[in-house]
Amino acid sequence: MVPACNEEKIGLMTKNEHATLTQLAHDIAWHAGEAILRFYQKNIPVRHKSDASPVTEADEAADSLIFAELARAAPGIPIVSEESVSNGLLPDISDGRFWLVDPLDGTKEFISGTDEFTVNIALIEEGNPVLGVLHAPALNTCYLADGKDAFLVAKSGFREPIRARSVPSDGAVVLASRNHRDSETDAFIADHYTARITSVGSALKFGLLAKGEADLYPRFGRTMEWDTAAGHAVLAAAGGNVKCTDGSTLRYGKPGLDNPPFVACGLQ
Repeated sequence: MVPACNEEKIGLMTKNEHATLTQLAHDIAWHAGEAILRFYQKNIPVRHKSDASPVTEADEAADSLIFAELARAAPGIPIVSEESVSNGLLPDISDGRFWLVDPLDGTKEFISGTDEFTVNIALIEEGNPVLGVLHAPALNTCYLADGKDAFLVAKSGFREPIRARSVPSDGAVVLASRNHRDSETDAFIADHYTARITSVGSALKFGLLAKGEADLYPRFGRTMEWDTAAGHAVLAAAGGNVKCTDGSTLRYGKPGLDNPPFVACGLQ
C-alpha cells in the first residue's frame, strides 16, 4: 500500500504502520507470556547452551510462538531472536530494519521462581529501537514504547503514561543485576551519590527507570542486543537514555550482536 503523501511518518514507517506494529508486538508479548506461565514453577528440565547459559522448554515455546506470529503478521521484516541465533539462524539485517527478540529474558530468574523474567520484543530501524514491549508475565506487568511515549499497558490495551525522573536531591537509586554484579559496578556505585542499591533480574531494570522508580543502571558485563533493545525503547520513550561508556548512544545491528558496557539512566 502506498501511503498518502501527507501521512505522518515515524522513522521509516507511516504513523499507521507504526501503530499497527506496536499493537502487534504488544499482543504477541502477552501470548508468549501465557505460554511461558504454563511451564512456570513446574520443575521442568534445564539444559545449557554452548555459552553455558540455561535454556528451558519455556524459552523454546515462547520463541516459536513469537517467531511464527511476527513472520505471519509482518512478513518481510527479519527476526533476530536469542534462541534462533543460538541455533545458528541469523537473517540478513543489512537494510537496518529488523525485530530483536528475547523470548524469555532472565531464564535464571524463571528457574529460581523470582518472577523477574520478561518477554522482550523491539523493532530496530537504522540502529535505533523505534518501538518495544517489555512484558513480565508473572508480575502481570507490561511496558510499551510506541516511538514517542512510554506506557504501562494492560492486556486489554489500556495505557497508563509513564515518565523517567531526574535524580532526587537525596541521591540516586542504582539498579544492579541480581546475577551479574561485578567490581566495575561496585566502583561505579562508589563514584556516584547513591541513596539505595536495588538488585533486580532481567530487563525489568529498564522498566523501573522508565516509570521513575530508579535512576541508574550500570552494566559492564556482557549483554546481547536482544537483552536490551525492548527496555531501551521503553526508557528512551520515557525520557531516559542508554549510553556507552564513551558517551555514545547504544546502537543495534552491531557485528556479533554483543553490547559494549553501558549506563542506562533516567532524566538528565
